[in-house]
Amino acid sequence: MIRVVLADDQTLVRAGFRSILSGEDDIGVVGEAADGEQAVALAHEQRPDVVLMDIRMPGTDGLEATRRITTDPRLAAVRVVILTTFDMDDHVYGALRAGASGFLVKDTEPMELLHGVRVVARGDALIAPAVTRRLISEFANRRKQPAPSPRLNALTEREREVMGLVGAGLSNDEIAARLVLSPATSKTHVSRIMTKLGVRDRAQLVILAYESGMITPGWMT
Repeated sequence: MIRVVLADDQTLVRAGFRSILSGEDDIGVVGEAADGEQAVALAHEQRPDVVLMDIRMPGTDGLEATRRITTDPRLAAVRVVILTTFDMDDHVYGALRAGASGFLVKDTEPMELLHGVRVVARGDALIAPAVTRRLISEFANRRKQPAPSPRLNALTEREREVMGLVGAGLSNDEIAARLVLSPATSKTHVSRIMTKLGVRDRAQLVILAYESGMITPGWMT
């Protein structure tokens, strides 16, 4: 059972998401929060697999709540998905940098919501949709010219190549096809890269790839 916490200050929004999620045999809503402080408390109390987190909430907002959850070693298994009204939102990029595993627009289709929860719960990140890549490209491009991160020195040339493809939004299977590898080998490379760089998931690899200058917005488009 995938355990989900809903964090949104609008009761009707939470009710709508609960209705969709609770209709699935493999998903259960274990708590609701109306602000970031409650969301963090519920993350500690319930240890959910996924927190669906609105950004704009009174008091402690979703950005700060996301940072507090993703930097707490006790909550290492908890994944945060940002809920937003607008896909091109500075705060969404900030949330991804803070450790969120991806984002969903609030008017997303029910099947996309369910898919997103399942994807994040199994340890992947919501970075495949073109809108997510566009978001990261847009706001990474606003930053000053990136300097190569010394963290990347730990990577082999092959791992750098794989990380660049992750940054472009390719899945493990797509990376395997491009580099003529088996899917298992591709997955191993990605896991090893995340371990070496100390990042939580693929979303963080995408951010680091842009901010270190490994790839630039629009690369491979």
